[in-house]
Amino acid sequence: MKKELLSQCPICSGAIEVTEFKCYSCESTIRGSFTLSKFHQLPKEQIEFAEIFIKNRGNIKEIERELGISYPTVKGKLDSLIESLGYKNQILYSPSKNQDILEQLDRGEISPEEAIELLKK
Repeated sequence: MKKELLSQCPICSGAIEVTEFKCYSCESTIRGSFTLSKFHQLPKEQIEFAEIFIKNRGNIKEIERELGISYPTVKGKLDSLIESLGYKNQILYSPSKNQDILEQLDRGEISPEEAIELLKK
């Protein structure tokens, strides 16, 4: 039975440090102090969202269908994931953002209510 790598201490929720790796093929063991990647430090829910996002090649409409959530909810989850990975300062306002929203509305990808909400942001 495979066990998932812990990203937080189950007792105090502190950061986990990996200190040993073992090869099941040759029985070699490597000891040291290893840090986890940014992805290993994400909560399980965000890892699952990242997998769905990648599987759907970033197609928001397909992600909406698979998860049964609205466009703003998908965008919110994506923004949260981006921020959790440490890129919150790189989410910049784009002058073409309003045009993109209007084009999505025109194509029927989002509802008028969703467009209004996105334009308010």
